[in-house]
Parts: sequence; structure tokens; C-alpha cells
Amino acid sequence: MTITEEIKINTVASSKVSTLDFGNIPLGRTFTDHMFICDYHDGKWNEPRVEPLDHIPTHPAAMALHYGQAIFEGMKATITGEGVPMLFRADKNAARLNFSARRMGMPEFPEELFVEGLKALVKTERSWIPPQDGSALYLRPFMYADEPFIGMRAATSFKFIIIASPAGPFFSNRIKLYAEKHYIRAAEGGTGEAKAAGNYAAAIRPTEIAKSKGYDQVLWLDAHEHKYIQEVGTMNIFFKINGAFVTPSKDGAILDGITRMSVMDVLRGKGYEVIERPITIDEIATASKNGTLEEAFGTGTAVGIAYIQEIGWGEQTIHVSDESPVGVDVNNTLNAIKTGKTTDQFNWMTPVV
Repeated sequence: MTITEEIKINTVASSKVSTLDFGNIPLGRTFTDHMFICDYHDGKWNEPRVEPLDHIPTHPAAMALHYGQAIFEGMKATITGEGVPMLFRADKNAARLNFSARRMGMPEFPEELFVEGLKALVKTERSWIPPQDGSALYLRPFMYADEPFIGMRAATSFKFIIIASPAGPFFSNRIKLYAEKHYIRAAEGGTGEAKAAGNYAAAIRPTEIAKSKGYDQVLWLDAHEHKYIQEVGTMNIFFKINGAFVTPSKDGAILDGITRMSVMDVLRGKGYEVIERPITIDEIATASKNGTLEEAFGTGTAVGIAYIQEIGWGEQTIHVSDESPVGVDVNNTLNAIKTGKTTDQFNWMTPVV
């Protein structure tokens, strides 16, 4: 029997799903009844299981708390009109988790077990998947070092966990970005390509500053010259300039977004040219002034596609657009694929049966 075949299921006596108002889901505050857990010790992963969601005893010397060995993924389960739960490109999340693990000196998690663990949890929590358009069951796989040791080295024991939270649409209005000219998110050779917890901790203060100025998210610029656009706080970014879509090229400092790569495929399938290359904030300001900047949007698992209204840059306000017709079309296409309303021509979806 393989470790994947050994997943044990222990369910709660009574679900609390009946207490959830699916029309009013507070973001990131409501969690389902169960979680998936697997432990790493003695050089291998052990005891994969679905069990009731509960607190996890943690030693105060757990190495993740002191040295930051913690990574995560974000993905969603949707449901078709026939009631079949679906996972979107789970294999890509499994591969990216292991990319992050390698960068952070952590053990890789078996990719087949990653997908089967997701399936086991989603099957158990099927009734928690919101049916409304734009809603989904958000899934958060994560791994952290739980070995109790005060010392600077790679840990020898870890926990891999998946929790789930029903989620409605993330951004309902067009958003405003603030181009950060002082703080940086990542530099080449750092951990920007990894989905490491510390990357997001470093973004908290700049994001709060941006929000205090009336913006929704930070637009990160490069670490050296503060002029090349990298990504948004929780998203990759696309600009439509003179008919073509441009997105920052992967330079070792931006996250290889699953939604990003999917949007590029959808755009090309619709006949648009998609270019990956360095983009300066000056170029975007110029395109706005001369009328060639047609629209822009952010892409990410949590947000889906967020339509960008304007960008604050120092004392300037760069107007992007008041409408995002292509962004809306791409968003609708992705949602239709995820809910089985259109043919999955890319073979992205995995049914949970």
C-alpha cells in the first residue's frame, strides 16, 4: 500500500456548515470542519489523514517561528451545475510548492499525495463549496518546520496541512495601486520566486501605507532602480498597450502565478499577442498620456482578475482605464471553465469524485 492509499478519514459528528450564510461570507474568517495533515520525520512523510479542524500543539522553539521555514499555496475548488467539485490546475500548485520547498531548504512533498490530499479534503467538505458565480472554496496548503531547536540550520521535522475556507468574490470594484518607491518585495537571488511566508510579512507595512493613502494594493518596483514593475501585492499584473498584452518577465524576483500562466493561454487562444518583458513605470505613465494604455488587470488565485483603475506614483496619478472589456471576458472564460459551463479545452480541471 502506498502512502497515497493510506489517507485516513476521521469526520466530525456534526458539521457547522448550516450556520454559514453563503450570500455573506467574511473573507478569510470562516473555515470548514476538517483539515488534511501529514507529518515529516525520519526522512519521510508519514500518516496522511483528514481530521477535524483544531488547534495544533506547537513547541515554542518550533523552527518556523524563529527561522521562517514556512511556505504555502493558494487554490480554489469550484462546483459544476451537476454538483461535481472541481480542482483547477492542482498539479501546478503541487509543483510550485516543491519549487518553494527547494528554495527554502525544506523536503519536497509527494505531488501525487498533494493532489490526493486535496481531493480527500474537498470530497469531505463538498457541502461548503459556495455555488454563487465568482465564489469558491479557497484551499490553503502549507508546510512549516515544527522541530523544536534553536539553531540556524534546516529543520528535520515538518508539518504539511491543508485547510479550507469558503470565499466570495475578492474585489468587487475596480482597484487603485500605489507604486512603492522605497520598500521592495524581492530581488534576484532572494526568495521572491518562492511562495514563502516571509515574503508576505515584509509586504504588510508597505501595504498599510498604501491603504492609508487611499489605495487598495502596492505595485512593487524592482529593488535596484525602483522603475521596473514586478507584481502587485497579491497578484501578477498585465497591461494592454496598443492592442497587445504585456506582463513582466520572470526575473527571479516575481512569483510564477498559476492564474498568470492560465491567463496568458486564454489571451493567446482569443487571438491576442502576449509579451513577457521588462516594463517600466515610466512606460506605463507615457502610454496613459498618449492613449495607448487600454486596460490593466491583476491576476491571482484569491482575486481571480482584478481590474485596475489607476496607479499612484509619487505625486502623479496614472489613469489606466474606466473599463476592462478583455479582462472581463477572460475572467468570465476562466470562471466558465472552472464551473463546467464551457469546454475545458486546456484540460485544466480535475473532478473530485
